[in-house]
Amino acid sequence: MDLVTSYQYLAPSTRIYGGVNALQQLPREAKRIGAKRAFVISSHTVARNTDLVARVLEVLGDLYCGTYDGATRESPIPVVMAGVEAVKAAQPDVIVAVGGGSAVVTARAVTILVGEGKSVEEMYTKHIPGQAAVVYRANRFKIPNILVLTTPTTAADRGGAAVWDEQPPHRKELYDPKTRPLCTILDGKALLTAPLSLYLDTSLTTFTGTVHALQSPALNPFQLADLRQAFELAMAYLPQLVTRPDDPHVRLQLCATALLVNRASQSTYGWGGPHPHAAALGRQLRYRYEHIGQGAAAAVMLATEMRRGRKAALEGQARLAEIMCVSRDGMLPEDAAEAATQALEGLLRSIGVATRLRDLGVQEAVLEAIAAAGLAEPGFGEQPHDPVQVEELVSILRQAW
Repeated sequence: MDLVTSYQYLAPSTRIYGGVNALQQLPREAKRIGAKRAFVISSHTVARNTDLVARVLEVLGDLYCGTYDGATRESPIPVVMAGVEAVKAAQPDVIVAVGGGSAVVTARAVTILVGEGKSVEEMYTKHIPGQAAVVYRANRFKIPNILVLTTPTTAADRGGAAVWDEQPPHRKELYDPKTRPLCTILDGKALLTAPLSLYLDTSLTTFTGTVHALQSPALNPFQLADLRQAFELAMAYLPQLVTRPDDPHVRLQLCATALLVNRASQSTYGWGGPHPHAAALGRQLRYRYEHIGQGAAAAVMLATEMRRGRKAALEGQARLAEIMCVSRDGMLPEDAAEAATQALEGLLRSIGVATRLRDLGVQEAVLEAIAAAGLAEPGFGEQPHDPVQVEELVSILRQAW
């Protein structure tokens, strides 16, 4: 197995606390930076349907200065701007994001907008066909943030946030590496607040991302270590999540996989992922169907992406077969790659996850509309790619249907 020897690998400096009662570390981390006013950002669901925010307020004690519980899926701009106003009114010196990807991304977008004092329209990254993306340079001070996660999310340690706009381009990204978290807390009781269906979907997002990344032909040794450990943990604990949904230790292991994948993705070189067109199609499925989560959309496209990209990712797919112990001596790489694909499909089906679009209630008649919308939407953090016609995207969707 050849690994690249020229690379950049970023190991973020955030502290990570894991354990059934890891939330007790929260005030210590806030006080470590001299914080005196802690503001909490969560979703309405987490705040009203669980006791987690109440637990956070209890451990914060006199540090607590206010809450905004409006975070929601895809972080719509009006929701983010309401959070901006709430933070400005409270004037905190640390923000605690409580929840999954929605809370984490919303809190990060809020810190960027509060710090810079400008609008989303002024700061979002502009994607111009045939040119490099135009990225706004955010230089002002940002309020530090701490994460208390309720689901696995590879959005945990990022240098930016994507928000949703009703006006196209709908997905607008804000970039600022100063918004990386000071601390990430994996509290077993907090992770149990997420319904099984949500926890499974977010775990699938991590799992499919790991599968894509392991197919990269240009991994470095540190990436491979992170990704292989994440993959093996996910293979072991995804089935246990379904059979033991109330076990905090299972959830802690799956949440750790997301942080490992998050760290592996920080390398400048050699990062593998789904083809940008397939990623755009997955987003359109989420936008069009409320019941389809990010993990479900990624899982249903996984086998199709692997088969369509086999020529370029043959070595990586054979690597997957080896890790899964489905490769046999004398097996051709093409056969090993197909064996890995079938094994992954089998794993997903064994835990009740759809592997065909039709199983998610997607009608064949809407495939062309989904393809057209995916083609029109610029990607977030994706590299420039060759021009494509809507017919090619329809072909991808038909293969997955």
